[in-house]
Amino acid sequence: MRFRMLLAAVALALTTLPALAIDNEPWSIFGITGNDLGGIIPWSPQLRAYGYLEAAQRHCDGYKRIAQITSVHPRYGDYVGFECFIPRSYDPVKSGQWWWQPY
Repeated sequence: MRFRMLLAAVALALTTLPALAIDNEPWSIFGITGNDLGGIIPWSPQLRAYGYLEAAQRHCDGYKRIAQITSVHPRYGDYVGFECFIPRSYDPVKSGQWWWQPY
């Protein structure tokens, strides 16, 4: 009996965690689809209130890049497109972001 209660509690916890992660994304329930070169965000009124560039920059920050909005189609079912790029003046060695760190 206790094993079933424990199993039910674990199952409940595992099903509520994804719902909490979705609510933390103010721009869409689907989230951003993209990679280090850019991506798309499903358009919604919440995205307009939050800001297109802020949502795209939040995605590009994971790749240490800068976001640039390329297209906005303010209709349900359409997307906001963006790209992530590295500035020309960026030098990873000078900034200390080199991929190999000596011990």
